[in-house]
Order: sequence, then C-alpha cells, then structure tokens
Amino acid sequence: MAVDGLGAYDDQNVFAKILRGEIPAKKVYEDHWALAFHDINPQAQIHVLIIPKGPYVSLADFTTKAPEAEIVGLWRAVTTVATQLGLNEPGYRVLSNMGPHSGQEVPHFHVHLFGGRPLGPMLQLP
Repeated sequence: MAVDGLGAYDDQNVFAKILRGEIPAKKVYEDHWALAFHDINPQAQIHVLIIPKGPYVSLADFTTKAPEAEIVGLWRAVTTVATQLGLNEPGYRVLSNMGPHSGQEVPHFHVHLFGGRPLGPMLQLP
C-alpha cells in the first residue's frame, strides 16, 4: 500500500518496531544516527536499507525536521555501509521513495543501497 510521504509519522510502522527491537533485522551497521540492515525482499545481490533513528516519514519530512547533524549522520552511514560492503570500486545505487507515485510502502524514511552486480537502467519507462 502506497504511503503519503507528507503524512503523520506512525510509530507502529515496521521500521519503528525494528528500531525498538520488537522485530528482528539482519543488521549491517548501527551508530547514533542510523541503522542499516538487509532487506527481507532483496531486489539486487546486495540490498540494504539505511534508516534514521528519528521519526521521519519521508525524505521531505527528514530534511525539513531533522537537525543538520542527523542529516549528515544518515548520509555518512550510507557511505560507510557501502564501503564496508566493498561497493565503492564496482559502484552502487542509492534510492529513496517518497509518496504514492514513487511506491513508498513504509512510512519511515529509508534509503535503499543496491549493489553486487550491474544494475541496469534507472527506470523502465513505458
């Protein structure tokens, strides 16, 4: 079900439950600002989700409400995870969905990190 990226934060979403330890996740990285874990339905050889620890619905919400240190911390976590997974040399893709047209499914801002093989074109247009 598509998510309104501008709606209110739902603290019962699956990522909030992962952050609280109510649902297990295969963690890759964690620091003060972010948590990274393997996607349960990977779309590439390597598919990791990186989420901020704060309650943000989307990138729009995150960049509007988060303090600068948290914004920087999240993006540094993305590059740290890419480095730890050995993705810098071959390359990787970073993607974030925002709102119904994008296909956002979880009302907690998150970044997809894809890699491990050639990924092909960005979008398949009709």
